[in-house]
Amino acid sequence: MNNLPDFSTTPKPKPLSFTTKLAYGAGDLGPAITANILAFFLLFFFTNVAGLNPRIAGSILMVGKIWDAVNDPLVGVLSDRTQSRMGRRLPWMMWGAVPFALFYVLQWIVPRFSDNPAVNQWWLFGYYILISILFNTAYTAVNLPYTALTPELTQDYNERTSLNSFRFLFSIGGSILSLILAQVIFALLKPTNVQSAGGNCNAGVQQYVVLAVVCGVLAIASIYWCVWGIRDRVLASEQHRLETTTETEIPLKQQIQIAFSNRPFLYVIGIYFCSWLAVQVTASIIPYFVVNVMGREDQFIPVLLAVQGTALVMLFVWTEVSKQLGKKAVYFLGMGLWIIAQAGLYFLQPDQIGLMYVLAVMAGFGVSTAYLIPWSMVPDVVELDELQTGQRREGIFYSFMVLLQKMGLALGLFILGHGLALAGFKEQVPCQPPPEQGPEALEAIRLAIGPLPTLALLLGLVLAYYYPITREIHAETLLRLKERQRSQNQLPPES
Repeated sequence: MNNLPDFSTTPKPKPLSFTTKLAYGAGDLGPAITANILAFFLLFFFTNVAGLNPRIAGSILMVGKIWDAVNDPLVGVLSDRTQSRMGRRLPWMMWGAVPFALFYVLQWIVPRFSDNPAVNQWWLFGYYILISILFNTAYTAVNLPYTALTPELTQDYNERTSLNSFRFLFSIGGSILSLILAQVIFALLKPTNVQSAGGNCNAGVQQYVVLAVVCGVLAIASIYWCVWGIRDRVLASEQHRLETTTETEIPLKQQIQIAFSNRPFLYVIGIYFCSWLAVQVTASIIPYFVVNVMGREDQFIPVLLAVQGTALVMLFVWTEVSKQLGKKAVYFLGMGLWIIAQAGLYFLQPDQIGLMYVLAVMAGFGVSTAYLIPWSMVPDVVELDELQTGQRREGIFYSFMVLLQKMGLALGLFILGHGLALAGFKEQVPCQPPPEQGPEALEAIRLAIGPLPTLALLLGLVLAYYYPITREIHAETLLRLKERQRSQNQLPPES
């Protein structure tokens, strides 16, 4: 029997307004737009526009992801310790927005350093490594504090799922918008790949630069919308935290030990990593699959829109189902359909265009749960840690969750680039016709889009099965936290 006191009459924060949820969701629009274009196009851009060898391209992506992972805990700790009149998180978003957009644009420029192709490749390698480090630093400075705002805005179990549905409405909506923009811009600015009389050609660089500028402007606008739209709620939450929480400084090493001794947190990390390993590997290889295996370059963006459009619609369906069945059940339902679709891609033949769209829609059911469920689990983990340690460290949990995910993705992208090179994939030479790929390269593409992501998704299902925080356990955690706060504030217990 639970002997905890009844706090049902304790004043609760007002429910989040629609405009606050909308503004919070907008904060993920810019990162989603830019990340989506990078995930689907950057590897393809490196090999087929900039003319980089797949090994070099994969190495650039690996270095960028590793740095992106390393800077996450640094920014997480710094944002936890930030003191300003706008709270701990919002200043990072305000000051990071413009550099974030600027370095994003610079990733899509192809400088010419030498007339010697081999020498130029290594100069391009250095350039893209530098820009990748700068961009990923700015991205983390904006996005990590933003993701850590969820538990500060609400403590309600179901409201967090609702809040995350708004976030991922903009996230998936931004992904769809970025693909529509790409479709329009690529249609208007077609590459010639033919050497002109003047010695120049348009090998596709202009397409990506224009797309990057448009996405950068949208990113800045959406980040500022978020900051000003949620400012009052965040400041009220920050004031409450300062009044009710007594915090002592804990060294970073000890914080890491605390984070990784939290068993539910380890499960969430694993679930998130497996889901997004499948997403990112598929995103990076799907241009090659549609263009080289299916032979339908014109279907590439429409297929992606089918996946993302389904995921967008299903966000709200899964949110309602989660209220009835819980987060784990929703994850299992979505992943089951996604696994069938992902495995089916390996067997798809060039004349099965209709089936390709059926599989894309099925995958969208699962992709939406990869967005929604892991991120709605993290705030529950944060509060369990607060109950156990007396400290509230959203930044450290969010940053290390993303750190391990990005380290895994770095390795995955590195292996993907080197695997293509070992299979004999031929990179595009600027201003020359596309090369014809051999059977070994085509088989490598099939393996990368089918069996590899399928195995990751199956492992994620196993981890989700053992995830221990249920709705009831979370409710008990909140009750115990309120009991502690009442004791610290020396308030008389209610009769």
